[in-house]
Amino acid sequence: MADRNATMARRIAAAVAQAGGRTYYVGGCVRDLLLGLENKDIDIEVHGVTVPALAAILDGLGERTVMGASFGIMGLRHYDIDIAMPRSEKATGRGHRDFEVFVDPFIGEEKAALRRDFTMNALMQDVLTGEILDFFGGRADLAARRIRHVSDASFAEDPLRVFRAAQFAARFGFRVADETTALCATMAVDALPPERVMGELEKALLKAARPSIFFDVLKKMGRLSPWFEALAALPEDRWRAVMAVLDAAAGLRPRSRHPLDFMLSACSVGFDPDTAKGFLARLTQAVELTRYVLNMVQRRADLEACLAEDPGEAGWMALLDGALCPEDLILLTGAAHAETADWPAAEQRLKGLLALYRERMERPFAMGRDLIASGVRPGPKMGRALAYAHGLRLAGADKAEQLQRTLEWLEGGEDGHA
Repeated sequence: MADRNATMARRIAAAVAQAGGRTYYVGGCVRDLLLGLENKDIDIEVHGVTVPALAAILDGLGERTVMGASFGIMGLRHYDIDIAMPRSEKATGRGHRDFEVFVDPFIGEEKAALRRDFTMNALMQDVLTGEILDFFGGRADLAARRIRHVSDASFAEDPLRVFRAAQFAARFGFRVADETTALCATMAVDALPPERVMGELEKALLKAARPSIFFDVLKKMGRLSPWFEALAALPEDRWRAVMAVLDAAAGLRPRSRHPLDFMLSACSVGFDPDTAKGFLARLTQAVELTRYVLNMVQRRADLEACLAEDPGEAGWMALLDGALCPEDLILLTGAAHAETADWPAAEQRLKGLLALYRERMERPFAMGRDLIASGVRPGPKMGRALAYAHGLRLAGADKAEQLQRTLEWLEGGEDGHA
């Protein structure tokens, strides 16, 4: 916990104690403390004082912010602390947000913890004394590396918890308890907002050493569909191949230029471009992310073909030029060849070709204004002329040669030269 935020949490707790209440660290910060993991986010829950009393305490300590008035969630500007009050919830529909919330500062610690999703997240620690409250066996589950839900009734009210179970299993390498798996298998997840499902997937893809666990858990629960229908449709041998590539990609993730996009591309290695497009459309409308992944899917297929039959320098330059991120394309191909003995040599060659490509792209090159200055009229054929000049650039011609040969090309057959 950041010292500055922890110091403020203790100041809040001391003021709450003077008013007759108690303040607890809750959720992930207690879990991560016991696991020995760094957690920069501080969540505290204040018991035994009214909402106006807590607001007055915070006003005396800094500039209070309200993040969820109806949920009793406040903060202090310039501090990374979520300050909540105990609440109970009642489902009013099938969606993640379909709840009626009741703030009750006097509900008691055990009832407040009862609304948490998993026992490891239901742990509470008194900010002032350090005492840990464990009503549901969370510490034993942490020791057993087990994810177990707190309550059948409250857990089933929020279908997003199906995906939270899967992402926690992937992030921590824990096993989901059989009874939790069985309960998740009964929960309908189709009405969830795409951004919430994407949020849980993103955590698994970016934080887990083995992101395949996320999908394996959902598969065991029978909850890949409808969100990951394309993966669910893969035959078992292709499923295992894709999961192997995904885990290999996680090891290369720190070297990628666009980690989330890169990992989503790894999820899509078993798809053709149309299937990949449908897979992404179910989860996100992010245009640049989708463009990147579809480019990676297509270009990786092209790269595999080039590895099988060397196209020569010109072919390699064209391939790298068509990739939105050639560096990530090489990494993704490496993930697919993680067990291939001759990959290190192939990777070194690709890196050399990429260095040559980058060097050529940094040189001065013929542009539209250069063609216009040489007498070429603007118009539809200008685009073809620039494409021709770019091909010469890829081949290593300098700017003067690009311009001269392009003009000769136009004179030889294109009616674009004045």
